[in-house]
Amino acid sequence: GAAGGGGSGAGGGGGVAGVIPSSVHPDFRLWLTSMPAPYFPVPVLQNGVKLTNEPPKGVRANLTRSLANVDTWTSWADGIDGKFDNGVDRKTAWHKLGFGLMFFHAVIQERRKFGPLGFNIRYEFNDSDLETSLQVLKRFLGEQPVVPWEAMRYVTGQINYGGRVTDDWDRRCLMSILGQYVTPTVLDDSYRFSASGEYFAPPSGKLETFQAYVAGLPQNDGPGIFGMHNNANITFQANETDAILKTCLSIQPRAAAATSSGDEAGGKDDEDDDGDGDAALVSGPDAEVSALASEVASALPALLDREEAGESTFVYRGEHMDSLATVLSQEMVRFNKLLAVMERSLMELQKAIRGEALMSDELDRMYGALLNNQVPGNWEAAAYPSLKPLASWTKDLATRIEFMRSWVVGGQPAVFWLSGFFFPQGFMTGTLQNHARKYSLPIDTLGFGFTITDKPQASDVVEADVPEDGVLVSGLFMDGAQWDATRRSVAESKPGEMFSSVPVIHFRPEQDYKPNPAEYSAPVYKTSVRAGTLSTTGMSTNFVIAVDMPTDADPAKWVLMGCALLCQLND
Repeated sequence: GAAGGGGSGAGGGGGVAGVIPSSVHPDFRLWLTSMPAPYFPVPVLQNGVKLTNEPPKGVRANLTRSLANVDTWTSWADGIDGKFDNGVDRKTAWHKLGFGLMFFHAVIQERRKFGPLGFNIRYEFNDSDLETSLQVLKRFLGEQPVVPWEAMRYVTGQINYGGRVTDDWDRRCLMSILGQYVTPTVLDDSYRFSASGEYFAPPSGKLETFQAYVAGLPQNDGPGIFGMHNNANITFQANETDAILKTCLSIQPRAAAATSSGDEAGGKDDEDDDGDGDAALVSGPDAEVSALASEVASALPALLDREEAGESTFVYRGEHMDSLATVLSQEMVRFNKLLAVMERSLMELQKAIRGEALMSDELDRMYGALLNNQVPGNWEAAAYPSLKPLASWTKDLATRIEFMRSWVVGGQPAVFWLSGFFFPQGFMTGTLQNHARKYSLPIDTLGFGFTITDKPQASDVVEADVPEDGVLVSGLFMDGAQWDATRRSVAESKPGEMFSSVPVIHFRPEQDYKPNPAEYSAPVYKTSVRAGTLSTTGMSTNFVIAVDMPTDADPAKWVLMGCALLCQLND
């Protein structure tokens, strides 16, 4: 965006602060440019003219803009003449591939509207990325004896556009999309960019031919051009609605609350002589929040206690404690810390509502969160990633602690509920470490192979099903596709079904494991937002592991659909 301050000031030495407005030329304008930022000074926005520069919406509008940046069709192809060694006309290749890059640019811009189904992170691709890629393409086509497909894909996908992409799974998606537009078959007039057949590169010709074709494209893009399922549109519309509602909620003033700090509370002091008048001290939102805080506090599970452990829980295997028992110990510490934070903050909030303690900024934010059925920020800071509203979040927390307590008391479960872990990556490492010690193998040579079992739920597993090596895992959901138990393959989602449960999976440690390229490598994320902080490994902290799943379709199909596994849903 840009803010233009009309005649607000100019000064010698390049400074604008402290300049006398009357000394400024009336035609002077100060231009400020900035990326969107919540901390941008409000007075500047209020006193300036606001302009925003953002890509147009829709594939057609994006292509129209890209073609408008071409000065003349003739000069655009200057220096590209003759044929390649294989007989392909260079100018035809330039027109087809140049338009293909424009189409690719439009598709990745629009794909962002689908949220995590499109890309884990919302990247700000811009016209300079396209311009640079076209310049490189022109040089390749003008100088090389044959079309250098691999080089063009690498430079365009890994450098020009890929330089902005920080997530490895987003880069995989970007390269899969690019492969549809920078491919030998794009030179064939019958080649189509989507199954619908309406998107293609017109036969090489005049600029007007391309402009007329673009003008005839649909104004509203179907998910097919992005390689996505029709359900993706439902997700997009739900995300848009959610964003609007959150914006409306954020600008609503909190209802006036009668607290014990005013005359109203003071007038009720005498009514509380018997000690039963706490509820009478507050009313309105205060009463609502106080009641909710009491309800949550009374429902808090007891701390996980190692004294409750059964004989088979914290056992030693040789000189070392079982690695999964160590993982359990670490999980207990994390859950107990969270419970302590919740108990303490709920007590402090209730005191603040009654006027017995200062309502700090943190408690005030907590008050607002509880009032809106949201998880308070101080709890989130001590908790695992989750997008659930408060009511669902507290139930989920109780279920997680129940799972951990049953493990403490009864020993390792037959099936591990992956969603119940604070840090599932630690559970994965513990499983590999147990296997490495059992067979005296270097742990850095181990990886996981995967078998999707025929057990829909953990309750369907009997003792005879428990494998000798590895672990059985449950609790995963598939986003963007579904598991077809009959065909034993990844399959398209049912209409209107956003998520589907995945059967119990056998995580099988293997030495020097190499993924099968014919299988789809599905990333597992803790939450549906998928994005997280980049760790030192280059992976998002939201990312857990990649599960290789059989598929009877090209794995690239599921890459374009944004198919992934989730540890938990949003509700």
